[in-house]
Amino acid sequence: MTPTSTTHLVLIPSYNPGPKVYDTVREARAHWAPVWVVVDGSTDGTAQGLQALSAGDPGLRVLVLERNCGKGAAVLSGLDIAAAEGFTHALTMDSDGQHPAGLIAQFMARSMREPAAMVLGKPVFDASAPALRVNGRKVSNGWADLETLWAGIGDSLYGFRVYPIEPLRSVMRGQRWMRRFDFDPEAVVRLCWRGVRPVNLPAPVKYFEADQGGVSHFNYLRDNLLLTWMHTRLFAGFLVRLPLLLWRALRSSRR
Repeated sequence: MTPTSTTHLVLIPSYNPGPKVYDTVREARAHWAPVWVVVDGSTDGTAQGLQALSAGDPGLRVLVLERNCGKGAAVLSGLDIAAAEGFTHALTMDSDGQHPAGLIAQFMARSMREPAAMVLGKPVFDASAPALRVNGRKVSNGWADLETLWAGIGDSLYGFRVYPIEPLRSVMRGQRWMRRFDFDPEAVVRLCWRGVRPVNLPAPVKYFEADQGGVSHFNYLRDNLLLTWMHTRLFAGFLVRLPLLLWRALRSSRR
């Protein structure tokens, strides 16, 4: 039986993931407790299925949002409840089975050793990864490196990561963005600006075809436009913070 943590939880935002979500949740529960799923207005019946799954499992909790608000908004709703109940850290992972549940304990252990840091998964791709997605993320990673003066973000888009809850909630409550697909990259950049140090650990990522139960809500035009607007905002914020970031970088190099 997996011991139940009182400080670190797994938080899984979920929107119309199809049956693959049940395998994802079972695997997460096999490696950690508690696991919370935030159902973001799903209409595919998985809310009811997850609630039935949680009925016999005290380590699994399902939170249901009435309408689809976006990944970041779903994460924030879970973080608010987690903070109110005394949790300090949350490992986020996708509901579609792409992220390695077997590494949850390793990431949590690293977070417990370095609680002030954010522990970021650095994706290890296999042959299932679409070349367009793999190469396209290099653009976002390059912008994130520039916007943080190469603070050490291994990958800006990979959502398998452990966040300290209070700094992340503060960042998100301080502005209106980060509520949809722009959540993951904007979170790491803004947390870096706040002095939260990134720690990178390799983690495999698996892409599933439709006949394997894979479901993707990524829209190349819409989501790339969203990322472009996000990096435009972040670059403006970077210019404002440049003196502070340069001072931090200089101080770090002297150490």
